[in-house]
Amino acid sequence: MFFFCMTLAIAETAARAPAPEEKLLAEIAQGSEEALRTLYVETSAAVYGFALSILKNPHDAEDVMQETYIRLCGAASAYRPEGKPMAWILTIVRNLARMRLREAGRTVLPDSPEQWPDEGKLFHSESDDRLVLEAAIRLLSDEERQIVMLHAVSGLKHREIAALLERPLSTVLSRYHRALGKLRRELAGTLQEGQAAPAH
Repeated sequence: MFFFCMTLAIAETAARAPAPEEKLLAEIAQGSEEALRTLYVETSAAVYGFALSILKNPHDAEDVMQETYIRLCGAASAYRPEGKPMAWILTIVRNLARMRLREAGRTVLPDSPEQWPDEGKLFHSESDDRLVLEAAIRLLSDEERQIVMLHAVSGLKHREIAALLERPLSTVLSRYHRALGKLRRELAGTLQEGQAAPAH
């Protein structure tokens, strides 16, 4: 349960240290493979999570994640430091994910259980905390899921999310708070079930 509780805490506080990605992007623009590896380690979870929140398919999300870093190699020199490197990276993810949907003749459809793969396949980790988070994320609409991913996992501010998703700030804030309510209720229900389980 630790990961789930930690995610909610991060989402509620939105505390964020200055990102080191700008320096890494500058080094990648100069051809540094080590900087690319470091950027991948530091950002791949957020990149994959955002791609997955749009595509709802782990295989497609992994393809988009890999394509994102390939694109970054060629586009790093075009990045202009503005203090928003993750927003810039995730814009690439969004565009690639939307392109994949268009190529497959798909659009972002209303959620239904069969659209999601089996539990345990959404992320590379098989920890109980991940499974709890995955089950909770299933409760959210497309937009709510993307906002939670971007804020809690990627660390973007609500204004940055509004720009990235091309939504009014008020919409992002209302969707975010509604999503948190759903997650809190799911967490409370899970805790109650655990307490009510008979001891063996």
